[in-house]
Amino acid sequence: MDKTNERRRESRLSYHWPVWFAEDFNEALSQGQMVDVSSSGAAFTCHADENCPYHGQELTARFSVPRFGPGDCFDMASFARSGRICRVDDVNQFLRRVAVQFAEPLPFKPGEQADSNSDAQQRLKAITI
Repeated sequence: MDKTNERRRESRLSYHWPVWFAEDFNEALSQGQMVDVSSSGAAFTCHADENCPYHGQELTARFSVPRFGPGDCFDMASFARSGRICRVDDVNQFLRRVAVQFAEPLPFKPGEQADSNSDAQQRLKAITI
């Protein structure tokens, strides 16, 4: 990626963990897989079906984010965040990548917890099932 076109204000934490979402949390929830997260938004993949969110839609997502402590310790912090879908891209004929901007930011910057992005990726590799 060309860094001169980079518009992100903070580093994102890339990891693969379930995310549950719905327009109305009182209805059936759909499942996706987290791709990356920052304090202000996230990207996840989901099935390219009638439950896939669309651009401009408001939804609520429930997900967990690794919070790293000293050494190799970590906890999973769970969140429910409402937000607006700002982009939907086709990955292939079965999957779409959905980007959501949160209405309320997370209380920390997930991608900036480690000394470097490669340090965070090494820690995540150790916890990924």
